[in-house]
This record gives sequence, structure tokens and C-alpha cells, in this order.
Amino acid sequence: MGRRILNDALRTMVNAERRGKSTVELNPISTVISSFLNIMKHRGYIKDFQVYDPHRVGRITVQLQGRINDCKALTYRQDLKAMDIEAYRLRTLPTHQWGYVVITTPDGVLDHEEAIKKNVGGQVLGYFH
Repeated sequence: MGRRILNDALRTMVNAERRGKSTVELNPISTVISSFLNIMKHRGYIKDFQVYDPHRVGRITVQLQGRINDCKALTYRQDLKAMDIEAYRLRTLPTHQWGYVVITTPDGVLDHEEAIKKNVGGQVLGYFH
């Protein structure tokens, strides 16, 4: 259920970018979505996002920047060891220069570069480029 909510939110963002919109509203929300958006903001793929009423159903307003080409959440469970992250990135992302795989680890939700630095594995949430 949670991964489907994440996938719906990410696909909504991609569709809004393709239509040329500057903002998009996501609901329902979860903490995983806000963690994923934090990584996207840190890497410069979105400008900013605001969470409204996180204790109830809530919504997130995202300010888009026009850099997202594709963004997907994996709906199946994919476990990765720390040494296999780079091989998975090369297999999944279309180019070597840009794009990030997002992984949930015991240290929190991280992108593949941070997970390799910390030498931790985990479950793949999704990717964006």
C-alpha cells in the first residue's frame, strides 16, 4: 500500500512537469514521500515543498523546477547489499552522469551515493533522473 502511494505521488510530479506546471499538490502523503522529496530537493531536482496537516490525511505542495525526466517507485521489494548498489545503479539508470537511486536503510532514507559512503544496504524505494 505504501509503495503504491509513493508511486502515485511521483507519477503525478512527472506528469505535471511534462505539462509545464510550476507546482503540484500531492495527497495522500506519508513520511516516506517527504523523505524522498528531501533527497530530490537536496540534489536540485525540485525547488521546495511544504507539508500541510501531516497528522491527518494531509497534502504536500511541491514547487517544480523542470529537471525531472522520470521518477518511479518500485512496487516490489528489492533488497540490496552495500556492495551491489553501484551495479544496480548502472543497470537501472539510463546514463552514468545523472540520476539517483533512493534506498531505505537502517540509517534512514538515502540516495545511492550516501549509502555507498556509509557502506549500508537496504531496500530500493525508487529512482529519479
